[in-house]
Amino acid sequence: MKANIVRIGNSQGIRIPKVLLEQTQLSGEVELEVRHRAIVIRSVSRPRRGWAEQFRAMTAHGDDRLLDPDTTGRSSWDRDEWQWE
Repeated sequence: MKANIVRIGNSQGIRIPKVLLEQTQLSGEVELEVRHRAIVIRSVSRPRRGWAEQFRAMTAHGDDRLLDPDTTGRSSWDRDEWQWE
């Protein structure tokens, strides 16, 4: 499919045909990247999407404990050198 680059104010752009938007399910905010002299358009990455639900599920399953042992106040330096206030 071909499209023309058109002037939009002080910028230029293209009109993306509806069929391509439906096939790619793109909408709203997108990310643009130049790769090998081509412009790649993709959905905005949301790396932390779903974290809240996953943390709630971890809590429900008792999986939200610390992996490293608690060493606070257990070393001689902590007991003798550090001033706790």
